[in-house]
Amino acid sequence: MRHQRRRRTLGIVASHRTAKLRNLLRALVLRKRIETTHAKAKEAGKFAEKMITIAKRDGLHARRLLISQVRDPEIARILITQIAPLFKNRAGGYTRVLRLGYRAGDGAQIALLEWTAVFEVPAKKAKKKKASKPADKTSAKPQAKESLKTAETRKESKAPKPAEKKDSEKKGGFLSKLRKFFKGDEY
Repeated sequence: MRHQRRRRTLGIVASHRTAKLRNLLRALVLRKRIETTHAKAKEAGKFAEKMITIAKRDGLHARRLLISQVRDPEIARILITQIAPLFKNRAGGYTRVLRLGYRAGDGAQIALLEWTAVFEVPAKKAKKKKASKPADKTSAKPQAKESLKTAETRKESKAPKPAEKKDSEKKGGFLSKLRKFFKGDEY
């Protein structure tokens, strides 16, 4: 009988459950927010809150307890040095679970698990823009001819590389159209 058993088993055995919670905590520490099912988010949130409570003590014993629970010294270090200081004046409520909707494949309820403290989000790297086309078409033609001549001299001096051969093979077929679709070149 399951009397007084109030936790979610997540449909897996205990060792898999603890491993899953560790992995979810690791992802939460590294990414600051994760998207998973609602049940997993609630359980991972509980586990994360316990780890933050330990990390707030900031001592050797606390560090060893974290390493024994999380099984990753780097994650324990991040919890103690970066995340726990943000919650030093708070007595709980370190995570929040926001419902996002239902997954299309199996209808599972999806949720977003994140820290309640505000973190600095690292700036995304800007994509390199392609060289803009010159507005003057007359000036572009001589440059194109010169670049063709230099390209021909390069080809004569060197044998064609296998990578160039692969690019020519990729030009047709289903995968090429799929690449163009995801890049936004078509449709």
